[in-house]
Amino acid sequence: MDKLNFDAGTRMNILIGMVITFGCVIGGYMAMGGHVDVLFQPFELMIIGGAGLGGFIVANPMKVVKDSGKALGEVFKNAVPKERNYLDVLGVLYSLMRDLRTKSRNEIEAHIDNPEDSSIFQTAPNLLKNKELTSFICDYVRLIIIGNARSHEIEALMDEELETLLNDKMKPYHAISQMGDSFPAIGIVAAVLGVIKALGKINESPEVLGGLIGAALVGTMLGIVLSYSVCTPLASQVKVVRSKQHRLFIIVKQTLLAYMNGSVPQVALEYGRKTISNYERPSIDAVEQEMMNPGGDHKAA
Repeated sequence: MDKLNFDAGTRMNILIGMVITFGCVIGGYMAMGGHVDVLFQPFELMIIGGAGLGGFIVANPMKVVKDSGKALGEVFKNAVPKERNYLDVLGVLYSLMRDLRTKSRNEIEAHIDNPEDSSIFQTAPNLLKNKELTSFICDYVRLIIIGNARSHEIEALMDEELETLLNDKMKPYHAISQMGDSFPAIGIVAAVLGVIKALGKINESPEVLGGLIGAALVGTMLGIVLSYSVCTPLASQVKVVRSKQHRLFIIVKQTLLAYMNGSVPQVALEYGRKTISNYERPSIDAVEQEMMNPGGDHKAA
């Protein structure tokens, strides 16, 4: 995904959550009188992590494996659209809709055929970096120019494409979730191997056998913790980030459909703006300012 504004908030949430989780687990164990050194079993961790990662690679195409790493990077960078990204999209859509009403087909085609050279798209460099979204806008503006397609036909086509895009974006979420679901069972495998190792020393003293069996059971604990305290929360964060990135496409869809159904550009923008979460939605004043001065922040910079 293209570079968006980054925020340290999510990174801190993840760090704080992990500290609380492992702090409480290890602290509670110590409070019961347990010895922390018993929990240090690097080979059991290698068995669980290696088997989980191997199964992850077997179960998914390499493209999904790479995208999963990218998705986790987006989580730690909190690579979600901010107000500037929403304003860029709304500003470009307004300029295109305004020109659709006042300019010739050839003039509009010059913008959508070469968005990198377009004066409209150049006001929104963040949008230009998002190749998928730029292409989505250009494709449907081109269909509007053709003029033969009805709004409900365009809507059906948009819905089909948006579903495909969302499915692709959510593949890392499903892949990481499945890997997390496998960790408890793999932890049992590690524990069984540890028990087998302990039984190989059945003639040792009860103290030695107890230590070996205790170390074996650490595998079960590691599998459960990795699943429910690491993989599942990270997968949920991937879903949140990718869903917010997908919201930009929904804005384009609702805005262009409103325009096709007869709304003036200013009103059509409201259809798009209202699809944004209350927590992140730019104000009407900010949108009006963007209409009068597209890419204002970038120009000031």
